[in-house]
Amino acid sequence: MADAVPGWLVPSFGAPKAAHAQLAVARFADASTFGRGGFKLSSPAFRDGDELDPCFTADEEDAVAPPLEWTAPPPGAHELVLVVEDPDAGSGQPMVHWLVWGLPAQKGQLLEGEIPPRVGKNSVGNSEWLLPQPPHEDDAHDYVFQLFALDLPLTLMPGAGKDEVFAAIEGHVVAAAIYSGTYARSDESEDWTDEDDFD
Repeated sequence: MADAVPGWLVPSFGAPKAAHAQLAVARFADASTFGRGGFKLSSPAFRDGDELDPCFTADEEDAVAPPLEWTAPPPGAHELVLVVEDPDAGSGQPMVHWLVWGLPAQKGQLLEGEIPPRVGKNSVGNSEWLLPQPPHEDDAHDYVFQLFALDLPLTLMPGAGKDEVFAAIEGHVVAAAIYSGTYARSDESEDWTDEDDFD
């Protein structure tokens, strides 16, 4: 695995970190496929690089996955695959928060909380959006949404894991796009004692 963020990927991050080199996009895309044909990923819920609303995280009850939108991929694409990773998890490999495939190779969207056609296992073994829950003492973590357009449809069954999905992706990416959100947890309440009161 590369130990430096590829030059073509650096402008996508306000402050590139070594951990970004471990992302799936650094492994499966390159300068010729990244953003090819104007392929873009976005969200109506947050701007690229901005903080995720708590309603998409473990800090709020009934939290769901954020909405996403994308442009049409270039000709030759047969399916879209979405991979969401946290490169700041500190485990040596990014934490997988979402593995989604079976998305049509056309302009499209996932609505807030929508259940995608096929979902694989995240890093804790569940086939769903893994709610961001970084340690309270950590700086903001990056949550990188990576969309890959493939030159063939995947035949994987729902519930497949990262290794299976990544093996199927390798060598078949015709375009890729990314969009990032950040999240840091903060204690909403502080402990006050009588000593804090002014006489």
